[in-house]
Amino acid sequence: MPLPRLSVGALALLGVAACALIWGTTWYAITLQLGVVDPIASITWRFGLAAVVLLVGCLATGRSLKMPRAGHVAAMGQGLFTFAIDYAFVYWAEERAPSAVVAVIFAGLAFVNLIVFRLVLGQKASRAAWGGAVLGMTGVGVLFGSELMRTQMDPRALTGLVFALIGVAGAAIGNLFAWRGQQAKVAVVPLTAWAMAYGTGFLVLYGLATGVEWRIETTPAYLLSLAYLSILGSVVAFVLYFTVARMKGYALASYISAMTPPIAMLTSVVFEDARFGLAALAGLALVLGGQAMLIRAPKRSDV
Repeated sequence: MPLPRLSVGALALLGVAACALIWGTTWYAITLQLGVVDPIASITWRFGLAAVVLLVGCLATGRSLKMPRAGHVAAMGQGLFTFAIDYAFVYWAEERAPSAVVAVIFAGLAFVNLIVFRLVLGQKASRAAWGGAVLGMTGVGVLFGSELMRTQMDPRALTGLVFALIGVAGAAIGNLFAWRGQQAKVAVVPLTAWAMAYGTGFLVLYGLATGVEWRIETTPAYLLSLAYLSILGSVVAFVLYFTVARMKGYALASYISAMTPPIAMLTSVVFEDARFGLAALAGLALVLGGQAMLIRAPKRSDV
């Protein structure tokens, strides 16, 4: 009996769910990379390995790696902002704040995407979408404040939260370059492969300029988390993410960031013995409420 064919919408939702499950657990996996190896070195190993896997995969399956100049410009921008700047600040944030808190702050990505795509490309969104964005960012603010209160205004925690916000901004700009790669008619896998390769190059240059010690920890926890982050968290998840973004728009793809916080919080409770108060849960509820409004809002443009 032949299996039923899924609609584009159903495939997109399955991609969102798979991405959310993977990225919801990568927030904890990142913590296993911290402590001995410089975060810049860890990110370089992560995306360097992911780029090699994607580039070799393209060659093995006959996918062309040739891109027009506009495609390379898009890949360079995506590599710089998504795979270098964004993730550098994510790792630095997780050195200073609980992984689940950083994950919830990243739920603001969908809202920041609305702003970036509106300001740069003039793409419009409905009032309901903007209402959801305001509600969601209010939730991020509540969580931000509750974490500062929990740590008694600890400067280290404040720095971690600010780093997370910078990471969100980097991710949103990276999405803009990914959209430009789509407009240049470059396929998802080659564009992502080149973007990760360029991002790795930028990380190497930064590391050489700042004196990063290029080492790797040979413990099972580090090596297994590196493999998980490189293959599932980078190759599989980002290809799914950018595929969904092209199928249904970057706003829908960003809803992944709304589904990851509950998974990240549960993972943090189980493995990091984290505890969350009513204010943090209220912030999460506002974020999820804002995401629900975004999902139900009329679509006026492909953002």
